[in-house]
Amino acid sequence: SVILFGIPSEKDDMGSGAYDANGIVQQGIREIKAKFPELIVITDVCMCEYTSHGHCGIIENNNVSNDRTLSYLARIAVSHAQAGADIVAPSDMMDGRIGVIREALDDAGFQDIILMSYSAKYASAFYGPFRDAAESAPQFGDRQSYQMDPSGSFKEALREGQLDLEEGADILMVKPAMAYMDVIKLFEDNFDVPV
Repeated sequence: SVILFGIPSEKDDMGSGAYDANGIVQQGIREIKAKFPELIVITDVCMCEYTSHGHCGIIENNNVSNDRTLSYLARIAVSHAQAGADIVAPSDMMDGRIGVIREALDDAGFQDIILMSYSAKYASAFYGPFRDAAESAPQFGDRQSYQMDPSGSFKEALREGQLDLEEGADILMVKPAMAYMDVIKLFEDNFDVPV
């Protein structure tokens, strides 16, 4: 299997390249599936790589708007499914995104698409090299308003995982993994889905 992250040639405030039917990830999915149909294709569902401001959502009054972002994330996930993705992996950490994405996928006829949720994604400096490569570092502020506090509690991680399961996640992810093996163990002990 492979997981695809896209870096578009142009970025804008709305991250429109993320849900473009001919976007870089959508093209990549179709190419891979044409040559290797048995390969499992996972796609990152987020906006940070596509936005000119580098945040994972829509900006209102210099803040990321959780609620406005949800429909865009759903649109991205559906466009990936339409291109042939097997698994979509929302990595943004917006509240309620799994339920909105699951509903959008189901409504579009993609009931069998697997949702792998970044359920406990910590606002970590470990992402620095990726953000440099993807030119996706926030142009202002940081991601701590929507990603987890690196020193966050186990209760918060469990709550995030439980909410994602209730909204329809099939797989839960903890990121970055190496620094949070205790949280991985916590998820493994408490949730009956792949972690």
